[in-house]
Amino acid sequence: MNTPANPVVSAQGLAKRYGTDTVFEGVSLDVIAGEFVAIVGDSGVGKSTLLNCLAGLDSFDAGRVTLCGHDLVAADDDQRALLRRRHVGFVFQAFHVLPHLDVAQNIALPLMLLGDTPADIAPRVQAMLEAVGLAGLGERLPQQLSGGQLQRVAIARALVHRPALLLADEPTGNLDPGTAARVMDLLLAQTREQGAALVLVTHSEAAARRGDRVLHLTARGFA
Repeated sequence: MNTPANPVVSAQGLAKRYGTDTVFEGVSLDVIAGEFVAIVGDSGVGKSTLLNCLAGLDSFDAGRVTLCGHDLVAADDDQRALLRRRHVGFVFQAFHVLPHLDVAQNIALPLMLLGDTPADIAPRVQAMLEAVGLAGLGERLPQQLSGGQLQRVAIARALVHRPALLLADEPTGNLDPGTAARVMDLLLAQTREQGAALVLVTHSEAAARRGDRVLHLTARGFA
């Protein structure tokens, strides 16, 4: 069980540079199970890059990241990929659903990558469809859904394998204010129900205010 002494994800002294240009440095962060941390900051300061570093998708130039007790610096590419499959869910602004797969198949992808059997996958997918308010829409293709419904698919896909950490990058950025508020309600309800840690990057003040903590990222770390 994760405790404050054993966070889901921990970054210590993290720095990211492109050549001689420093994106950020001195970033330290611990996020425990069930906690919602919102990260805000100016455009171009590296908020999305920080999420990628926390997931081991992007390299970093100094510091350390520990994900569910595993040191990402010590892990090779295959080990980091397996850690992401097992422990991390992603929600993005652009949804990133696969247009040639129906809703149920999109949601099932993380379970398929983990090697679960069809008999195990079907009830999990059905439960997530009901949880996000898409019951009965499993056979629809993405182009038959609204933006709000597509983001619900993305949330269901991100949480179907019960990850310890959910990383959300501007998940309401493409939605109108009313739909955005409903999507945030759903995102928080589902992550809290599962006890997952949530790290959200956002420009939305309304979304950020709902965090347990709001951190302002600058080139010199968190202000």
